[in-house]
Amino acid sequence: MATFLYRLGRFSYRRRRVVGAIWLALVILFGVGASTLSGPTSDSFSIPGTESQEALDLLDERFPGGNTDGAQARVVFAAPEGETLTDPQNQAAVEDVLAELATAPQVADVPDPFEVGAVSEDARIAFSQVTYTVQFFDLTDEAKEALTAAADTGRDAGLTVELGGEAAMSEEEPGGGTEFIGIGVAAVVLIITFGSLIVAGLPLLTAILGIMIGISAITAASGFIDIGSSTPTLALMIGLAVGIDYALFIVSRYRHELAIGRDGEEAAGRAVGTAGSAVVFAGLTVMIALAGLFVVNIPMLTEMGLAAAVTVGMAVIIALTLLPALLGFAKGRVMGGRIPGLRKARDPEGDDGKPTMGRRWANFITRRPIPVLVVAGVGMLALAAPLLDLRLGLPDEGSSPPDSTQRQAYDLTVEGFGAGFNGPLTIVVDGTTSDDPQAAADGVVATLGELDGVVSVSPAMYNEAGDTAIINVVPETAPGSTETEALVATIRDQGESLADESGATLAVTGTTAINIDFTERMADALLPYLLLVVGLSLILLTVVFRSVLVPLKAALGFLLTMGATFGALVAVFQWGWLNGLLGIEQTGPIISMLPIFLIGIVFGLAMDYEVFLVTRMREEHVHGAGPTESVVVGFQHGARVVTAAAIIMMSVFSGFIFGGEDVIMQIGLAMAAAVAFDAFVVRMTIVPAVMTLLGSRAWFLPRWLDRILPNVDVEGEKLTQYLKGRREPEPELETVKS
Repeated sequence: MATFLYRLGRFSYRRRRVVGAIWLALVILFGVGASTLSGPTSDSFSIPGTESQEALDLLDERFPGGNTDGAQARVVFAAPEGETLTDPQNQAAVEDVLAELATAPQVADVPDPFEVGAVSEDARIAFSQVTYTVQFFDLTDEAKEALTAAADTGRDAGLTVELGGEAAMSEEEPGGGTEFIGIGVAAVVLIITFGSLIVAGLPLLTAILGIMIGISAITAASGFIDIGSSTPTLALMIGLAVGIDYALFIVSRYRHELAIGRDGEEAAGRAVGTAGSAVVFAGLTVMIALAGLFVVNIPMLTEMGLAAAVTVGMAVIIALTLLPALLGFAKGRVMGGRIPGLRKARDPEGDDGKPTMGRRWANFITRRPIPVLVVAGVGMLALAAPLLDLRLGLPDEGSSPPDSTQRQAYDLTVEGFGAGFNGPLTIVVDGTTSDDPQAAADGVVATLGELDGVVSVSPAMYNEAGDTAIINVVPETAPGSTETEALVATIRDQGESLADESGATLAVTGTTAINIDFTERMADALLPYLLLVVGLSLILLTVVFRSVLVPLKAALGFLLTMGATFGALVAVFQWGWLNGLLGIEQTGPIISMLPIFLIGIVFGLAMDYEVFLVTRMREEHVHGAGPTESVVVGFQHGARVVTAAAIIMMSVFSGFIFGGEDVIMQIGLAMAAAVAFDAFVVRMTIVPAVMTLLGSRAWFLPRWLDRILPNVDVEGEKLTQYLKGRREPEPELETVKS
């Protein structure tokens, strides 16, 4: 493969105008496709195979037009101090708000709290559970504005009016400008690292073009298949990260080849043939991690993973073709264009006879591998210790910022009625197989009313056929509490005895039950996903490095990274460490989707760093360097790229830690910590220490396995032999077989 990529790099450099024109045409083509073929995004959420989802599907079938899955908004009223809502002027104000909501767009039902009994015992607090005809993601701006305007009407009358529920949530624009912050940080880090505008600009340019094409392709596909509004955001984030990484690695190798005296075309060919091989397999690893999200069996996650994987693939292709073409236009200017005041970045070899910082660090580790390994390993295990107390869940409105209307509505509901009213359960009784469906439903009402932890049970509400009933249950405890989870499990256990006694079946749904099922699905999928991603990547890395021990070391290092990262999350968000410094108002569970996302994204980035560092070590080893020297030389060539890439990612993700939203803060801290642990502790400290201790044994591969594995020549040995034996000018790419 290295030989083919060498030819591809030389061809792209030599035919740069043709290659550039092709990519420009593709940008235009995909842009036109996005503007003409795109359709509306669809954010319908489903969890196939769960009880809550099956219950929702049954409700849609048995209660057509009943808006059982429509968005909801909780409008909470509170009377001024010393007054009650039953005072004539306050009750009139409440009625005005309800009347305004009844005529608002997409509203299906506005219960009157005075008629349905949703007024607290002291008559100071009341709420109305407004139901819409559409799901949250289909709500129009007019509907949301009407909800806010109605609340303002009550406030103008002197009442406290707060809004909760999904319809009161603000739908944030994807990206939120974070991508521009990331590009800005990347530019600064690259300029400081390499002291050159051109070297900083090329990786940014190719990364931006890659995500432009990727996002355009996703947008165009939305006209034919359902695409969620958050899908382009993940694709953009991952595409930007890997696009910069891959281009930076090839540009760095190109500069090295120029520094040792090769002409531009030859330097581009060798850079793509060597560094490009590492890029191909690093990209494949990331794509495996993202595409592997299908094992979770949640359509939204599958779609997001596949879209991001396509964007990564685009970044790889651009790095192998467009980048060498741009290097052809830049020629030797990649060695110049320095920023005044910045010291010129030296070649890793040390162009002034002095060792670089990367070489000094590598020498330090290789002289003391055991102490370094012990200190780093024990430190990572200590950071991972809180992981034993990990609790997964989904945040509710009780974890919203204290000054938000959602949090205040939540707190008022707790004050007036109890925590359970923020997360009622919906019980669906299917009596189609029962001799007396209504008697079965009435029996369920009686049984649920006797359970511990239940505040109230509503009478059964039947469909037109009378064979299916809906029962609402209010628990004593908050939606995200372990007591509520236990109550849901107890109610579901009642379904087995109900089926035996009457033939009817029982299912629990509603927001609380859906959150519980989602958390369980994510937890159950964690191990299969980890095994799939790590297993396939181990096979891929075994092919790349032609070693059994190096891939195992890479996987074990990743597990250390994950352990330390989740240990830090537990310590901060569950135990409350550093809460004052970070501005975290309350502790709670780790969001249930974070482990899956973190494994997929960080595993890909970690294997990027692993491939970038270790492929050069293997290259030096294959070309005759001793075990220790190959570690030192390989490290010094890859350290600068890994450092720059890691600092860029950490800077971007750290910006989310102080965002105020619990979910965003967890994601920001998790990503920043994971990149820091993996890049600086695992890949740049533990890896060279382990490689030094293993010596030549690091490249052990059983003979029987060596015979059956394809030789992809990522270290460029065949390329070296090819170049030594070449006597004729390099032929055109079209005439060369890959």
